[in-house]
Amino acid sequence: MSPPRSPLQEADRRALLGLARRAIVEAVFQRRLPGLTPLTGPLAEPCGAFVTLHHQGRLCGCIGQVAASEPLADTVVRCAIGAAMDDPRFRPLRFEELGELEIQISVLSPLEPIEPLAVEVGRQGLVFALGDRRGVLLPQVAVEHQWTRERFLEETCAKAGLQPDAWKDPGARLWAFTAEVFSEADFAAPWQVSAH
Repeated sequence: MSPPRSPLQEADRRALLGLARRAIVEAVFQRRLPGLTPLTGPLAEPCGAFVTLHHQGRLCGCIGQVAASEPLADTVVRCAIGAAMDDPRFRPLRFEELGELEIQISVLSPLEPIEPLAVEVGRQGLVFALGDRRGVLLPQVAVEHQWTRERFLEETCAKAGLQPDAWKDPGARLWAFTAEVFSEADFAAPWQVSAH
């Protein structure tokens, strides 16, 4: 694996969480993207990210972009709105749920090809591809479910809509990434919900 990018500063983490919440509030109230302020530093660098939403402790949306094709701040805003409004597994978020919503952001490292036996549970997330099917799981998912390496591989295949043992197929491709994960719960300051 290539060396990890420098961790974000606390101010950068807070800024990303604030952008994500503002984007969700504006999407729920006005069904539009918020205007983005030009940013500098790490938030302006192209980077992949996932935004995961929990309401009253239950998953209610998770959308991400693995490829580092746009600035990190833009990626987080788009993924936050997608997680709140467009995750096909859940209905769109409602106004009354915003007060008990917790936002978690995973900032991804670049993808690196990896062999199945080299996968480290809890350290790496996985991207699996076979033919036109593709599945992605974040590193924290395996930890939350206490999966073994083999189970993690199987679940990533299942996420792609394939049989659990598809990772053994000679045509399968596997990549790993690390994630810098943080959420609103990491900070003591309360997160305000505003209609403006």
